[in-house]
Amino acid sequence: MPHRFDFLVLGGGVAGLSFALQAAKYGTVAVLTKRERYESNTAYAQGGIASVLSPTDTFEAHIQDTLEAGAGLNHLDAVEVTVREGPDRIRELVTLGAEFNRGVSGEFDLTREGGHSQRRIIHSGDITGREVQRALVEACDAQPNITFFPNTSAIDLIIDRRPGQGVPGRCLGVYALTSEGRIERFLGKVTVLATGGAGKVYLYTSNPDVATGDGVAMAYRAGAEVANMEFYQFHPTCLYHPEAKSFLISEALRGEGGKLRLRNGQQFMDRYHRLAELAPRDVVARAIDAELKRTGDDCVHLDMTHLGRAFLMERFPNIYATCKAFNIDMAVQPIPVVPAAHYMCGGVVTDLKGRTTLPGLYAIGEVSHTGLHGANRLASNSLLEGLVFGHRAAATCAEEMRSLSARKEDPPEWDEGSAVTSDESVVVTHNWDEIRRLMWNYVGIVRTDKRLMRARRRLELLREEIRDYYWRFKVTRDVIELRNICEVASLIVDCASRRKESRGLHYTLDYPNTDDHGWKRDTVVRREL
Repeated sequence: MPHRFDFLVLGGGVAGLSFALQAAKYGTVAVLTKRERYESNTAYAQGGIASVLSPTDTFEAHIQDTLEAGAGLNHLDAVEVTVREGPDRIRELVTLGAEFNRGVSGEFDLTREGGHSQRRIIHSGDITGREVQRALVEACDAQPNITFFPNTSAIDLIIDRRPGQGVPGRCLGVYALTSEGRIERFLGKVTVLATGGAGKVYLYTSNPDVATGDGVAMAYRAGAEVANMEFYQFHPTCLYHPEAKSFLISEALRGEGGKLRLRNGQQFMDRYHRLAELAPRDVVARAIDAELKRTGDDCVHLDMTHLGRAFLMERFPNIYATCKAFNIDMAVQPIPVVPAAHYMCGGVVTDLKGRTTLPGLYAIGEVSHTGLHGANRLASNSLLEGLVFGHRAAATCAEEMRSLSARKEDPPEWDEGSAVTSDESVVVTHNWDEIRRLMWNYVGIVRTDKRLMRARRRLELLREEIRDYYWRFKVTRDVIELRNICEVASLIVDCASRRKESRGLHYTLDYPNTDDHGWKRDTVVRREL
């Protein structure tokens, strides 16, 4: 028998849990997470949440900063909704028990990050995401209408495509691989993608292992519109150390006065942007990439030594302790850093209430494309987006659910066919490594038509190999994720190949200028079914 719920949520980060809390007021909610409940991209967010919480700040300033970072592709309505509704969502989060740093007066201790004209980042030390995740999970645990299914990996959306309907097929739920190794049907009157990003499509990333682009891949295979996948944000500063895996060095360090230096101690960011270290992320990442190519060095260095040990230990306790564990004392020596894939600014196309182009399917958070980020996300707008659109989508889903008929859909069970247990798992490992390496080399911070063409040709061959493997052998979590990162990689290459200009996070040597006349628009793709 299938698992039936009113609301089916895929993903347990800030967007999915915010949605679940609101939706639980109207019906039963299932939350599927690929790993344990506390493992999500949200839990790794360090910097904070951007919002207008100071009397000296304004909505107009936050809106303008977001538009400037987005390089002309933001959707103004999405920016205004997010910025103006942000403070209320943060107050709700505080009411749930989330604790943020405060000054001696009791007011929030606001900091500043790249691209912001004001100090408007609310934070919990340098582990803001972990604190947000904790508060939301504990609030969900207190709701009897919410059921978690950890270690459960969605494989594909279930779409009702009965002939003669005359409308796109409705999403009924998902087939998912459970923690017991069974493939079961999870059905919802409404299905919500909150699966986060796809940093694992690149060789170097700040993202955890769960970030394999599952929501975008599933939605695209089902026929939903996807947009702006060429805009993948590379965080300028990840710790460069042979034993450090994907450890982010928060932008807040530069917000507090950190200086980027070459190996010889020379600063360089003032040659690239008037804001120097506080320039938008795309500018800083490209500047570091250019300097590394020019000098042949493996990394640049983020210098915090002028700020003093006491301040660094209090403001950045997690980063300080982690660097110390790798024998880097940030109080007396600069931190070696390199750019790494960080955030997906494109995604599944939605309206301002989270609705995708497929009936019954919603998308919220990093997996979605609302138009908020444009061609480059402004620092600390990501957790904010999850809070705002998780809340907005829940109210709309509740209205939609009430209008649905009481008829219970009964889609077919998963057909395993003649699949057998694989004795060729090396194929999965090899293809995984090849995809990530070719994406880093050919579709990274700086691109060319020739590099994109090479990536496209190789990905086409890999997709055939993966498709053959997928149908011949029993499904495993590794195969699910490999299939999805290959799909997402192909979408990034497709969108990047279409855009004949440089804008925001998409920089190509063949078209180095921005073309507002021909390309001030989204790159929208959809699979023909």
